[in-house]
Amino acid sequence: MNKQLLDLVLPRLAQRLHRHLRRYQSGQLNDAQFSRKFETLLEQQHSWLANQGISDLEAAVAIHGAVLVLSGPGLQAEAQEKGLPLEVIEFRAVVDAAEDIAEQFGISTQKTIRRISAIVATYTE
Repeated sequence: MNKQLLDLVLPRLAQRLHRHLRRYQSGQLNDAQFSRKFETLLEQQHSWLANQGISDLEAAVAIHGAVLVLSGPGLQAEAQEKGLPLEVIEFRAVVDAAEDIAEQFGISTQKTIRRISAIVATYTE
């Protein structure tokens, strides 16, 4: 995965997602509305990447990886709540994302796990 690609995706996704989260937390959006906004945001990011000449597969890996990086605090909270190491929760999330991509594009789940894990490892503190 091209690090420059993630350096473009992360701020764009983070800024827009943060705006939706603030609205959700203030009660301006309910669960269904937030989910729709989030799905639309991901579709917009995918379209933007396609317009930049990024393949559908690369865009999907970048977006899934970026979402996991941005979900770090939520994954940490889940790990504490369940009394599990953060790495276990992160790995489960990576596997879920990789399986989704692998199924959609007909590629190896293992290779996709490695690619997404590399993104998470690079960008997670």
